[in-house]
Parts: sequence; C-alpha cells; structure tokens
Amino acid sequence: MEMAAISSSPRTVEEIFKDYSARRAGIVRALTYDVDEFYATCDPEKENLCLYGHPNETWEVTLPAEEVPPELPEPALGINFARDGMQRRDWLSLVAVHTDSWLLAVAFYFGARLNRNERKRLFSLINDLPTVFEVVTERKHVKDKPNVDNGNKSRSSTKRSSDGQAKSTPRAYDESYAEDEDEHGETLCGSCGGNYSGDEFWIGCDICERWYHGKCVKITPAKAESIKQYKCPSCSTKKGRP
Repeated sequence: MEMAAISSSPRTVEEIFKDYSARRAGIVRALTYDVDEFYATCDPEKENLCLYGHPNETWEVTLPAEEVPPELPEPALGINFARDGMQRRDWLSLVAVHTDSWLLAVAFYFGARLNRNERKRLFSLINDLPTVFEVVTERKHVKDKPNVDNGNKSRSSTKRSSDGQAKSTPRAYDESYAEDEDEHGETLCGSCGGNYSGDEFWIGCDICERWYHGKCVKITPAKAESIKQYKCPSCSTKKGRP
C-alpha cells in the first residue's frame, strides 16, 4: 500500500486540495464505476479491510497500515464485515460516510500547519465538491442552502448570503466569492437599490421574489431561521389593503 513520504507531503492549500480531490476521485470510482469489483473485493471472510483513495486517483481495498502510529489517519476498519448483513445500497452509503470522514481527516492532517484563513479556504474548496455520500446516494449537492424556504424559486439556492450566516472571510481567501459576485452582480436590493454582495446577509420575498439586504428590512440571520414564508414590507402592505 503506497503512502506519501513526509518530504513529499502536500503543504499549501492548493497542494492539499489537489491531494484531497485525487483521493476522493479514486474513492468515488470504487463506489460507482467500479462498484461490482469493489463489492467483490470486500469479502467478509477476509480480515479487517480498509478502503483507501490514493493521490493518483486510484483506490485500494487492503489491510490497515502496520505502523503505530500510522503515517496518515487510517480509514474505517473492517468495512467488509457488514457487507452481507445490510442491503447493498445501505452498505455502500455507510462506507461513503466513513470515507468522507477519512478524506477530511487526511486533508486536515496535512493542513495542521496552515493558519486560520488558510484552513477556512481549504474547507471552502472541499465544501464546494459533493461529498462521496452525496454522490453514492445521488443526493443533490446544494451550495449554501438558504435557511428560509423560498419555494421553487430557481435562484434562491445560489444566493451565497442567504444561508443565514454573515460572511466574514475576505474575498482574497475564497475564489468562489468572485464567481458569486459575477453571477448575481445585477441583483439589486428592493429597498435601497444596492448591488448584491456575497459578504452580506440577503433574504428573498416568497411573493414578489425580490431580494433585500437583511439590514434594510430588519431581518437578522437568526430571525430568518424561524420564518417559514417571508413577505417583504411591500407585499405585506398590499395584502393588508381592502
């Protein structure tokens, strides 16, 4: 089983994310395209087996590392034992969950010396990818899902700031902000007319589908949590008229 040498371990955010992405690609392949081969390899009659993803985008089912402590965090041990006692889909989902945890553990093991902003940036890059569990269970990966239920409004799930949390990470440390600004740069606040900004909290009206700065309509992220259907001041006034 190949292990990354300490001297060649990824050190920068970009290097660690590249390593994470490659290992993840190998795992995804094992649980999707190569799933029949993976399933057959995880024979319950064998010893404790682990699923590894390697930096060259390959996967391997083998025994755990013998080194104590191991050079890298180890994946879940004995994934093969539960194979025949569960529905195949449920077993694959369980393996996927444990693998997601392992991938994060390896990434942040490499990132132990990163500073606070670098760790935030690393997690942001990782979080933009669907988890292995989401891929295996075919669940939709929603970026920055709003806390407020905006029905079927197509753009509600793409509003970065509508997730109920004010964004404090500087744009220099999060490349996705630039993309978000470009995509929604023409969106204007229905109250003050200001442009959309990814580092401010916004809320969308479920009636007129216009967007507002939370501060303009006096709605905080905490208050938005308890609102099932938001009506802007304008729509609330119209409904109240005889």
